[in-house]
Amino acid sequence: MTEKTLEPAGEVVAAPNPFAPPAVPPVPLLLPLAAGESTAGEAATGDPGAPVEPWPPTPPTPPTPPRRVLRAVARWTVAVLVLGGLGAGTAVGIASMERTDVPGLATEDDGRWDYPQLSLPALPAGAPRPFADANEAEVHHADLRRLLLPAPAGASPDKELDGGWVTGARYATEYGKSERAELTQRLDDSALRHIAARGWTMPDGTSSRVYLLRFNSVAYATAFQDELFGLESFPTPLVGAAEPASDDDWPGTGGPEYTTTRVYTEAKPYGAEQVRHAYVLAGDTVALIVQSRKGAAGTETVPFHQTVVLQNQLLG
Repeated sequence: MTEKTLEPAGEVVAAPNPFAPPAVPPVPLLLPLAAGESTAGEAATGDPGAPVEPWPPTPPTPPTPPRRVLRAVARWTVAVLVLGGLGAGTAVGIASMERTDVPGLATEDDGRWDYPQLSLPALPAGAPRPFADANEAEVHHADLRRLLLPAPAGASPDKELDGGWVTGARYATEYGKSERAELTQRLDDSALRHIAARGWTMPDGTSSRVYLLRFNSVAYATAFQDELFGLESFPTPLVGAAEPASDDDWPGTGGPEYTTTRVYTEAKPYGAEQVRHAYVLAGDTVALIVQSRKGAAGTETVPFHQTVVLQNQLLG
């Protein structure tokens, strides 16, 4: 009795197929060669049977970085972009700011007042400027009230001197009582046309008054100013002030050509208040600028000079 060979349970072994073709090893796929090229094996040995490397050689695949590294790189990239944006924004912001708005670059306040933007009033059609070649009498054809310096920011306006017309008697009140009657009569007898005036008081108590006296021509204006000075170097004292003294701090510049400015101050001891004043002769117009302030501190030099310069520019 023939014995049967038992295979282990659960395992089936396939019997070899006697009709299957013999196994053939795979042939590598070669790319066509250009003229004059040879494979590495042919170049080295000239033997077509030499082993051939694939062409072109496949570069090694770089290892994939861990996800933790990728996340760290992304976070740093975002941080750099944010900081760069903030830096650019800060630079643009500083460039667009005024110097006085940038911390550390602000200009120290020197006491100047904040006057509004000034502009010359329009002239009647065909009327020349006061110092034009065609205007030999040096007459201001603009409305005299429009040539008054406006009050600076923060000032309390003087209700009596509101930028309109005033009389010669009101102008004379700026001088001592003994001078007023004669001065008023002198104005009445002269070729005076108008007097415009504006006054204001600043928060520190400094009081300012500006008078513009227009005459028929530069000759009449010059004659009136000469009468105020007489034969002396100093004009008639103002009310509440001692004999005036020349303002040695006045730079002597800042006015238009053909105008004359004389600036005076009250030297110490000046009593209950200090009075500063200046005369400007500009063609047919004489300007009187007065500033006074009670107390030991007196008036400030910078805003007074600023006021005189700006009023002079409007008249030029």
